[in-house]
Amino acid sequence: MTDRQGIPARELSDEELERQGVHAHAMRHWVFLHGTAEQFRTHTERMLELEQEYLRRHPQRTWQGSGGEAEAPSRDDRIRDLVQTFSRAITALLDEQPAAAAPSAPRRDPVQAQAALLQRFAEAPDGRIDKLEAHQIARQLAPDSHLVAQLYRQDPPLLQADRDSRVITDAGRAWLEKHAVPA
Repeated sequence: MTDRQGIPARELSDEELERQGVHAHAMRHWVFLHGTAEQFRTHTERMLELEQEYLRRHPQRTWQGSGGEAEAPSRDDRIRDLVQTFSRAITALLDEQPAAAAPSAPRRDPVQAQAALLQRFAEAPDGRIDKLEAHQIARQLAPDSHLVAQLYRQDPPLLQADRDSRVITDAGRAWLEKHAVPA
């Protein structure tokens, strides 16, 4: 495994293997909804590595290893399962429609990116967007998370959280009038 993914699963103690496995499963939903494609790929690879090592060490604790046999699945069975998993992932990627904007598109000016994001809020009913949708819009329009965070943290804030929504403030509308991106 790469350094980004930490110590190879085979080298972890039983306690650390279980702790990292629990953490990986707990983070899965967040990575699926909010992570980049690279984060999702890396997370998937690490989670599979941890699961396979756990299964190798403790087959009797999982449904995969409890099929009336006391021994772990064979190496060939584990390889076959991984190949099928990756084959499904590759097929899903190939079935996806190409992204509308090329990934190599030049980066947007930071002020323009913030203005474009605030404009989306200004156009939304009551200046309000669901937090998950707002996160996805922000990733598209202002890929640098620091630019987005500035909108919430400056004084006065240009965006604010309101339960499960994100809302443009009066200060945000005023800022947008000054920095509006020409259509």
